[in-house]
Amino acid sequence: MTAGISSRTPQQALAALLERYAPKRLLLIGASDFPALQAFQQAHPDASVTQVPPGPLPAEVAAQRFDLALALDCLEHLPKRDGLNLLGGIRNLNASRIAVLADLQACAWLETDFFSLALQASERFQRNEQVLTLFTYDLLDYKQVPDWLNARFWANPENFGKYWW
Repeated sequence: MTAGISSRTPQQALAALLERYAPKRLLLIGASDFPALQAFQQAHPDASVTQVPPGPLPAEVAAQRFDLALALDCLEHLPKRDGLNLLGGIRNLNASRIAVLADLQACAWLETDFFSLALQASERFQRNEQVLTLFTYDLLDYKQVPDWLNARFWANPENFGKYWW
């Protein structure tokens, strides 16, 4: 599914994302700050923000767990293999929620590269010729429980949820 062009700005979308999740621990991977983060920090002074430049996470940061990880102005500065390793590692080890704002033309990624990491295209933003896409991942929304996964479809419904093999 391709996300349509949003009527919001990227800053508005990021501000809404920060307000929705209100992370106590936030990881920002990117080359620069952004106004929505400054507003979030003023509204939530108890929130801890760790900012690192694009590239592999430093050991002390890689050993931590975060409520939300944001990769902004990041993938455009990395080789594709390094970006895949970075996002996959963060998804698997550091954060249950990820948001990536990327210019697909500038970073030479395809939407399917993000899909392979289980990220979804949430919104697209266009200004002149530049198109930014916001990809998100939330472990809690990643996979819906299928309707067939219940006792009614089991050969022995009385054993549903009792045994693991």
